[in-house]
This record gives sequence, structure tokens and C-alpha cells, in this order.
Amino acid sequence: MKSNIITQKSEIEEVINQCEACYMSMVDEKGMPYNLPFNFAYEDNVLYFHSAPVGKKMEILKANPNVCIVFSTAHQLHHHDVEVACSYSMKFKSVIVYGKVEFIEDIPEKTIWMNKIMQKYTQRDFKYSLPAITNVALFKVVFEKVSGKKRGY
Repeated sequence: MKSNIITQKSEIEEVINQCEACYMSMVDEKGMPYNLPFNFAYEDNVLYFHSAPVGKKMEILKANPNVCIVFSTAHQLHHHDVEVACSYSMKFKSVIVYGKVEFIEDIPEKTIWMNKIMQKYTQRDFKYSLPAITNVALFKVVFEKVSGKKRGY
């Protein structure tokens, strides 16, 4: 099976929307990589995330907002010959996004995007108290560069 580049925006969005989580890589003050899973919402080449407002990841993102985000889905083990280990491979579809974290402080905008994140996972809207929405960090990543790849599809 040959690997194929995903170039169509619709197929890139399909991969993103099929994922329950994504993995965000960042670099700390010592130059060490730090990678975490995130729930997210997606719309028009922008990803939205929420987090506790304090902690290691928040310190890193405030000091260095450059991130790389990976999505991977449709994993299926495939083989040409069940008896030959080297004939096995994994079918997959993946997308990599590069961008910069931008923090959202506006309360109405935070509320909208918290609801979009929750809608992705629960298919419903929620109401948020002012303390609840104030005490959560919400940030977005606008696509600066995106690439996709698939194998076996």
C-alpha cells in the first residue's frame, strides 16, 4: 500500500471531525517537547480548546505560543500474508496543524466556544455562570500550515 497526501479541505476536515481528541505539542522554556491530549471544537481552519487557567501547559503556551497539533483516525491493521510479519501495516488517516495559541478573554466569545466544544461531545447546549466561564482558559489556534496523509484508503 502506498501512502497518499490528503490535499482536499473536505477530507482534512473529515479527519479532524472524526477524532474525539487531538494531541498538541509545545516546547517548554528548556527546549523540551511537551505533548498533551485535548478535547476541541473546530470551525473554518480554527481549533478551539479549553483548560484550567493555571499549570505547566499554560505557562508554556504563554511563553511560547507555537504549537503542532496531530489528529489520527481510521486505524486498521492490514496484512498481505498472515504468516509474514513484514507484510503487516496500519491503515490510517492523519492531519497535522501548525499555528499559534491565541487566548480568548471576551466572556461572550468564551461562552460560545465552550458550548461548541460541549456540543461536539454531548450534542447539547449548556448555560455557564460567570464564575464558571471566568475560571476557565479558552484559546484558539488558527491554521498557519496544515498537511494530511492517509495509508490504505
